[in-house]
Amino acid sequence: MASTRKGQRMGGGEQFALFDVERPAEPETNARVEAASILQPEASAEAVDIVEAVPPSDTPPSEPQLEAPSTPEPGPSGWESLPAGEDADGHAIVITAAASYTPSGRVLTGSVDSIDKLDQLVRWAALTPLGSPAQVWLVGVDACAQLGWIIDPGSEDDVDDLEALRVRAADELRQVIAATLPPLIAQGWELRGDPGHVVHLSRAIGKATQMVDLVLEPYVWTYWNKDFGWGNRVGDMGILGSPSAGTYLPDDDLPAARELGRRLAWCAKHLGVLPGPTPARTGAAVVDKIRRERTRTGKGILVTTAGPVPPLDGPPRGDLEPAAGWARVPDAEDLDHARRLVTLDQRAAYLASAGMLSFGYGRPRRVVGDAAVEEASRTKPAFGLWRVTLPAAGQYSLPEKLPLPHPVMQFDAPVRTWVTTVSLEGLCAPVADGGMGVDVDDLEVTEAWIYPEQGRALDKWASILRAARGVAVETDDVAMKRFVGACYKGYIGRMVNPEMWTATRMQHHHQPLWRAAIIAHCRWRGRRVAMRIARETGRWPIRTMTDSWVYLLGEADDVADDSPALGKMVVEKHARLSDDLLAVFAAAQDTHEVKLAIDAAYGACGEEDA
Repeated sequence: MASTRKGQRMGGGEQFALFDVERPAEPETNARVEAASILQPEASAEAVDIVEAVPPSDTPPSEPQLEAPSTPEPGPSGWESLPAGEDADGHAIVITAAASYTPSGRVLTGSVDSIDKLDQLVRWAALTPLGSPAQVWLVGVDACAQLGWIIDPGSEDDVDDLEALRVRAADELRQVIAATLPPLIAQGWELRGDPGHVVHLSRAIGKATQMVDLVLEPYVWTYWNKDFGWGNRVGDMGILGSPSAGTYLPDDDLPAARELGRRLAWCAKHLGVLPGPTPARTGAAVVDKIRRERTRTGKGILVTTAGPVPPLDGPPRGDLEPAAGWARVPDAEDLDHARRLVTLDQRAAYLASAGMLSFGYGRPRRVVGDAAVEEASRTKPAFGLWRVTLPAAGQYSLPEKLPLPHPVMQFDAPVRTWVTTVSLEGLCAPVADGGMGVDVDDLEVTEAWIYPEQGRALDKWASILRAARGVAVETDDVAMKRFVGACYKGYIGRMVNPEMWTATRMQHHHQPLWRAAIIAHCRWRGRRVAMRIARETGRWPIRTMTDSWVYLLGEADDVADDSPALGKMVVEKHARLSDDLLAVFAAAQDTHEVKLAIDAAYGACGEEDA
């Protein structure tokens, strides 16, 4: 698995101009003037907690002695409808074996075929940060090989343990890169951490610090992270896309560089940051940019500390607020006139909830006994965690064809557990709205941890990602829609993991209670919609997974919400049901067989709507 793209050859190749931009008459001089016009330092506030930007010197360093590219070669027209802008210029460079370019496609130099030339190029470009340190992307095995960064880990088809292959490749890559770095170190660069698919470099210039990340595109697969979904094959790899979903960069280096430049510019324009090493880190970079703006202006909610789970008495096993997961065997009424299988999904559910909810922050205080009951009984209880007893569901007149109101609730026995304020309010909501209709007294609240401050801390973050997602949807930009989705899902998912945020300036991203509240909010919102569908159509779900609900429907049953708003139920998948498939549902004896019937229906039809 030397690369995730095909058709990459070792050695040099013909040099092209990116995006079909012709070379000026005086290549190096004009490129230098053009680069200097766009490589301006960002405002100092932008660099807080990242780097101090180093502007271009009035007396530039020695001009890199790099070969000028040759005549442009026509490129594919697929990117003309989605052109790259200049938003990432001055913050990133894209290098192929043939030449180096700005993300917008301006040719900077010829082949960068030595560590010395790479050093000269980075110094000359004087890149500045944008939410993340400046980036230099090497696209294609050939570009890496010219710097001595080449490994041969073998093929995944020849091994039984893909993780062992990845670990071996990552270690080999580290050793190969480390062996080539002494010339950079001699020029004043320092290595931050171990080198790998990203080489983190920094250097001091007076009181300023310049940071640059060198990203080796062919070897991104050597980095395992849950964001990347390592399994039988490499999964989604952030801004580079997903090989399995068909959104990875094109096979050939020039189109790949062109598309990467477009994506970098897109990310800079619509998210305001360069992409991080993972989607989760990109989501965090957007949060931190907002945080720096609020620090500078003094306006808006400013969360500066982590929000770890308080010391709980009898903490729940697993997630504080488990996602929904449930199925039931359909009865004759469910199958009556059923002709379609439909899966409804909440559009960008986690992003919608993140923008709606008021989150707690600061140091929580513990309240017990009557004080806890009093706090829980308020019209709008404070954000926090509540120690409650979930009554046995069998005592209440609850819908038989919906999951129990809370995932840890049992039908015939009470359960003692902790819930967020979102679930506290959901349990007390009317049954018609998806709740349980209980009073606070029925929940036997004995203890709580509540927060002194609360507010919509992620509203602007959600607004930025929502707008970016909207642009991707409107332009049918599948790669960037998937990337934005991975950013908010990855960031919210990693809130629970303190190991992701060990650096002092990153600890405020550790917010497991925020994540728990978001999960709970999506779950309760789904129940509310399920109750509405039942009232309007008489149809009930047969399965739910997180924020998706599966229905057997008749021809005339209309259950989706046409609103473009996030969080609304839209059709994710649908399949027509033949008599044979209906017979499979009718014959199902348990929930496992129901799940098999659902898989068979979708597998037979192959029809899916996003």
